[in-house]
Amino acid sequence: MTEAVVPDAMMSPAVGGLYGEKAGGPVVDFSYVGIDAILEQMRRKAMKQGFELNIMVVGQSGLGKSTLMNTLFKSKVSRKSVLATAQEKIPKTIEIKSISHDIEEKGVRMKLTVIDTPGFGDQINNENCWQPIMKFINDQYEAYLQEEININRKKRIPDSRVHCCIYFIPPTGHCLRPLDVEFMRRLSKVVNIVPVIAKADTLTLEERDFFKKKIREELRANGIDVYPQKEFDEDAEDRMINEKIREMIPFAVVGSDQEYQVNGRRLLGRKTKWGTIEVENIAHCEFAYLRDLLIRTHMQNIKDITSSIHYEMYRVRRLNENNTAVAHANGIPEHHLAAHEM
Repeated sequence: MTEAVVPDAMMSPAVGGLYGEKAGGPVVDFSYVGIDAILEQMRRKAMKQGFELNIMVVGQSGLGKSTLMNTLFKSKVSRKSVLATAQEKIPKTIEIKSISHDIEEKGVRMKLTVIDTPGFGDQINNENCWQPIMKFINDQYEAYLQEEININRKKRIPDSRVHCCIYFIPPTGHCLRPLDVEFMRRLSKVVNIVPVIAKADTLTLEERDFFKKKIREELRANGIDVYPQKEFDEDAEDRMINEKIREMIPFAVVGSDQEYQVNGRRLLGRKTKWGTIEVENIAHCEFAYLRDLLIRTHMQNIKDITSSIHYEMYRVRRLNENNTAVAHANGIPEHHLAAHEM
């Protein structure tokens, strides 16, 4: 059998390093297929489309929710920073307020939406105060579902679903309040919850460790599964990484959007007469671990769990409700419908 001759036209240079220089000129690597180029294609497409991230912050007034969001993204992204009023009164009922920003870093564009819940936990009677928040989260799922089931769907459905809820725990140093337990128990079923101890610089290191341990025990005792959920670990490597995170939850954080000079460097921190608390120094607080979880290592996983677990559960429930309603309207007995679904 004669060896096939490769014409010069087929030997032009191509992206992906097909050719290697040798003494006799360019040599084709016939073993190379080019499957790995899909990664570059996906990267280019993602860069063009940009990304979306919707974060909800929940906690009573004065726990530093706005400051922490500004610190996370090193920008004035919180509602109070953009829509500041002279004297903001505590609302009589829980309000849901969101504000969106377009952020760009090194050519990567992201639409960030921060959802605030002023009024939560600030009333004398906080009974059922999680209901407006639960309704808001479900309303976003419903809006996405309605777009999905349209006959003429949009090429890219706008995603307003809440990807993550940061829950701020007051730094009491004792235990979770009944309100904290009830909120997280109910909301952990519909959204990824990341609990944080707010203003952790008010606790000593011993108090902080005791408080964190106590909170973890209470979460387990009440069956509250916060992010990253153990049941969604994909493999042994994921499990190992996530176990380290679960051992640190809740993150004891300090927020600040003020910069100070420390040993010749400009750092984000809180200045006291005893010294400067460096926000990004892991010896001072756990803000850096929270930032890494939300942005640098688990952002896509948080969005994937929102889409494939929380939203999917809502979608299945709603479609089953619709099927049941249609069946009743047509006079089909419920046991016939159940048999059909099986």
